[in-house]
Amino acid sequence: MTTAFSELGDVRTVPDLLALRARATPDGEAYRQHDPATGRWQSLSWHQALARVQQWARAVAASGLPAGARVAILLPNGFDAMTIDQAVLACGCVPVPLHAIDNPGSIAYILQDAEVSLLVVAERAQWERIRELGQPLPHLQGVVVTGGAAGAPAGGDSPVPVAALADWLAHPAADTALPAPPAPHDLAALVYTSGTTGKPKGVMLTHHNVVSDVAAVLARITPTPQDVFLSFLPLSHTFERTAGYYLAIAAGSCVAYARSVAQLAEDMRTVRPTVLVSVPRIYERVHARVLEALSASALKMRLFEAAQAAGWRRFRAAQALPPPAAEDGARAGWARLLPWPLLRLLVARPLLAQFGGRVRVAVSGGAPLSPTIARCFLGLGLPLVQGYGMTETAPVVSANTVEDNDPATVGRALPGVEVRIGDNRELQVRGPIVMRGYWKRPEDTARVLSPDGWLSTGDQAEIVEGRIRILGRIKEIIVTSTGEKVPPGDLELAIAADPLFAQVFAVGENRPFIATVAVVGGEEWTQLAQGLGLDPKDPAALRDPRVQRAALARIERQTASFPRYAVPRAVHLVREPWTVENGLMTPTLKLKRNNLMARYATEIEALYERR
Repeated sequence: MTTAFSELGDVRTVPDLLALRARATPDGEAYRQHDPATGRWQSLSWHQALARVQQWARAVAASGLPAGARVAILLPNGFDAMTIDQAVLACGCVPVPLHAIDNPGSIAYILQDAEVSLLVVAERAQWERIRELGQPLPHLQGVVVTGGAAGAPAGGDSPVPVAALADWLAHPAADTALPAPPAPHDLAALVYTSGTTGKPKGVMLTHHNVVSDVAAVLARITPTPQDVFLSFLPLSHTFERTAGYYLAIAAGSCVAYARSVAQLAEDMRTVRPTVLVSVPRIYERVHARVLEALSASALKMRLFEAAQAAGWRRFRAAQALPPPAAEDGARAGWARLLPWPLLRLLVARPLLAQFGGRVRVAVSGGAPLSPTIARCFLGLGLPLVQGYGMTETAPVVSANTVEDNDPATVGRALPGVEVRIGDNRELQVRGPIVMRGYWKRPEDTARVLSPDGWLSTGDQAEIVEGRIRILGRIKEIIVTSTGEKVPPGDLELAIAADPLFAQVFAVGENRPFIATVAVVGGEEWTQLAQGLGLDPKDPAALRDPRVQRAALARIERQTASFPRYAVPRAVHLVREPWTVENGLMTPTLKLKRNNLMARYATEIEALYERR
């Protein structure tokens, strides 16, 4: 039985959504996760999922939390994260999803700012690391540990009661009454933004926001009960919450939880998902692995280039888009003369098998998708569609579809969502998906949300024939000392398409030219260094003039389509990756530009002094 978009008319809150699904397809497979103890995948039906949620909801109710209390969830994706999220919502409380790999200081700040009453963590050690910071948490009434026993505190007595999950669930009676359910305009989540340039802000999303966005996405991307989602983006990410979690409930699709990003390739082959919801970084990693594997064989690289070029021409023709440049595929040489069926057999099919072999829609959002990545995967047959959104819009604003797909854009606005271009080419959004505002920050809210409901996104854009094309973040636009304006995101994506560069950070504000800091690594760096007679593990190799010239030549090749003033003229190479743990990436894998600027201030200054 399929729940069509029109049938969501009776759904007003997220608990309504789950109840509707459990009634419609009680025996359908709802969730699947790997059990490390048995080495097997285990499943929950929709009926079992709802029963589990009701049990946990009784424990939430017995905790004596006030209506609208915030409950922080610091768990990896899985049954427990889904269950506590739904249980908190069923009790009229507000989930505060936290990123499982975020640093303790950031988590402590959110717990204090959100005035969290209950914290649910996977391990006692997570709470201990937060507690040891000494951050006052006057509203915190308890901590629940889902992984085994609560255990003893690492040092001293905890001022907050800590309970093991089994004890917490056993406490309430089976007939414990639940509080009044939430209303549509009550909060369904308090989601903290990544904070690329400052302290994160809590975005207040209502049930009406979330359900409206789910319904609108369901009209554009139409999953069915036969679909299987593979969930690997953290559930603290609003993109995953709506597009990879709540959307699946509305459609009755199964969600399989990947074990980890490190095991993602194996899980894709095992689960064989039909729907992927991802950020570009995952596609970039697959692309980099493909290029690295091909780099040792000129024959395989030519076949790859030929298949990609032929498939890209076929894709653009099918979408009624202008044909690619005449020189497209020229590097393939004689291989470009091979027929498409042969290229598909030799190249496209093995690549698609890495995704499980039966993906019917792969959604990319959360950050811009590199044209190089789009050309590769669309050319080789992965039905990849790009969308756009932000936490403040629950989050999806627009999306392409498989049938109407221009990868240079983020598609058309969803049904019921209005978009327009304001001052400074800023994209503005209005509709039921727009947040209530920022938690305890009325001034910040007033800066981005007009009295008549238009949200200023901070993104520059253009709208052509109904399709939205994002030009860059207004605050991130680099203005050189010569007055040229350069959006760093596009530049960084273009350079990172070369497998030598794992991560890229462009600089040049109030400087005479653009420069960049780049992380190198992998087989490509090893080959470059050894080819020049250098030890790839020696830090001095990064500064060798021959390496610098080679790196700049590759950067120039990757940015050939950019204006000359936008092409970096200097580069500082590093080996240490930028991660969430070292404070240089946000939990949603965006660059922390202020932190990067501070980390490499001396090196960046030297780039300009040498010129």
